[in-house]
Amino acid sequence: MKIGILGVGNMGGAILSGLVNKVAASSIYALNPVNPRVDALKNELGFNLFSDPTELKKQELDVVISTVPAQINVKLLKSLNGINNNTVIISAAGGIKISQVKEALPNNPIVAIIPNTPVSINHGTIATSFEKDISESSKQSALKVLELLGDVIVTKEANLGIMGTVGGCGPAFVDIFMDAMADAAVEEGLDRATAYQVISSMVSGSGQLAFQTGKTPAELKDQVTSPGGTTIKGVTTLDENGFRNAVVKAIKSSNETM
Repeated sequence: MKIGILGVGNMGGAILSGLVNKVAASSIYALNPVNPRVDALKNELGFNLFSDPTELKKQELDVVISTVPAQINVKLLKSLNGINNNTVIISAAGGIKISQVKEALPNNPIVAIIPNTPVSINHGTIATSFEKDISESSKQSALKVLELLGDVIVTKEANLGIMGTVGGCGPAFVDIFMDAMADAAVEEGLDRATAYQVISSMVSGSGQLAFQTGKTPAELKDQVTSPGGTTIKGVTTLDENGFRNAVVKAIKSSNETM
């Protein structure tokens, strides 16, 4: 399978890194203006790099993932007019509707996604929506690529914004939580390297436990909050200091810009 990437910024670079972990770099074709940073990344990872959309169109790509900012996403996609009709176009630009992408490339199957940066290590969370009349073969082509990058959660297009907020902004919120826990552990005498190690493992394991068991966070919390125990005392302290309310407000504030 030949995969195109439009834009090698933060998200494009993360997707590239994740794909190179799973497929031959020679099967990846990126489009980006001439940039020394991107040239260095090409030399490091070994993918194909173009600065001219016309050259990219000649590559008979199976899937193209557009990661460029919303304000230039549709304009850049229009420059691909004439690309193979079977090429699946995946737009990763928040705020751009499937109908807008379809207007730019009316003959191609369209998919919209909101990924997050853990795609770089193949543990991403990828909110995904398909155009209404997409064929099963085109859908499977898109899923084959996206599932290399992490968990694909299919939803209706109207939900992409809030899912993108939770999945995309959430890692930064979790990072702040982890950093605070590490500071507290260091204050209590644990060295910082070990604190980061145990906290990273704990967050990873907790997420996997929720994902694989299907239990709600409330159910999982109840399993470790014994009556009068240390955990429930910490939980009530979080509540007393507005932890839940701060998280709700952070999500709502971030979602206003989606």
